[in-house]
Amino acid sequence: MSDLRKKLALSPERLDEINALLLDPRNDLVNRLLELVERYGGPEEINRKAEEARRPENLRFRLQEEKSPYLSDLDWLTEARDAGKFISLPAYYRKVLGREVSAGELNTKNAVTLEISALQFFPWLKDQAERAIERRQLMPGRFIRVRNMAEQTKDKGDTLATALAMQIVGASYVETLDTKGTDGSNLHLGGPETITGYFGGIGQPNDYPLKWAAEYLKYYTEYGIRQVLNINPGTVLIAYMMHKLGIDNQFKISVYMGNDNPFAVLWTLMAARLFSREDGSTSLIGFNFSNSVNNATIRESDVIRRALDLTDNVRFEHHITETYKSIIRQPYLRRDELVEVAAEVPNISAKHEGADPDIDAGREHPSDILEYFLPKEEILAKGLMDTLRDNYLDKHEALNRTADALTRAGIGVVAAGNLHQW
Repeated sequence: MSDLRKKLALSPERLDEINALLLDPRNDLVNRLLELVERYGGPEEINRKAEEARRPENLRFRLQEEKSPYLSDLDWLTEARDAGKFISLPAYYRKVLGREVSAGELNTKNAVTLEISALQFFPWLKDQAERAIERRQLMPGRFIRVRNMAEQTKDKGDTLATALAMQIVGASYVETLDTKGTDGSNLHLGGPETITGYFGGIGQPNDYPLKWAAEYLKYYTEYGIRQVLNINPGTVLIAYMMHKLGIDNQFKISVYMGNDNPFAVLWTLMAARLFSREDGSTSLIGFNFSNSVNNATIRESDVIRRALDLTDNVRFEHHITETYKSIIRQPYLRRDELVEVAAEVPNISAKHEGADPDIDAGREHPSDILEYFLPKEEILAKGLMDTLRDNYLDKHEALNRTADALTRAGIGVVAAGNLHQW
């Protein structure tokens, strides 16, 4: 068997061939990417613009220029943080366990990041924060957004306000670019009547990877948005290449990409490692498994991640809840499995995309993944804004149920770092 295994070794000659292809001046794919990067001023200038764009004082100035009504909410959030209105981690652990807890009692090495999706509209964040204060709950350490970028950037400073709020609360966040297969890029696909065509034809077809890169660089340099969703092998590769060139971009792989087994994980992480920088860093910072994975999948994937020295760099993002409609069979709840695997596997985030099934099932309007893609104008016309906010707050409750379960199992949690301190 050992002799057979040796046949899998990658020869230096094959690696030389790949390097020769990447460095070939006649490689039009690479040429077009380099031209795009240079059009934005090169890696150093791109990073400089992004750093300037995300500075709190610059975000605030732009909100003032837009006369954004969200400034008062940001001021309220800052004042609530500075006044210590959010529950501290020791107080939270004491609330759950009924006694004083020292940091050493909890498995903080494997602390699970509390993640929520999707924060579609900035005003929901204040509603969530008010509930967290009132009920002495935790705010997420990670937020996912799936709202149309072109729409949100024209909505009273929604994009700017969210970018500033994430710095105020001390959380990471992800935006979803508009350049994706559902925008009509595949001319042969329509609505539900062509659904089977999407099984192999959705993503970023033809010239879309470069369009995706251009859209990323636009929002990176103009808004400082660093982390975005990624759903296609081509855009994953181009994101690796951009980082290798010196752009400090980051992305998370979406559940829609369908990574559902350790061999898929090996393929993805192997490419991340091959394109990593000299310091070992890569632009891949989040890896969302398919809903079908089990704990054995996660354990085996962790072995791969550790062998490639990517444990700290790449977070495993796992759906604990899902929207009640339009994505999976219900009931879907993976909390008990999470508690089990998190005791062994570090750097996991618990993603909450829906309420607990028992809550969603009782709602007149349960959560629905398809409503992520409704324009705000249509949401308002249908009178759904308050309903969708309530669906979002249900996810907040699910997230806190998960935090409680992890705490009772002796596993730490990563909440919004500036709101919940030790």
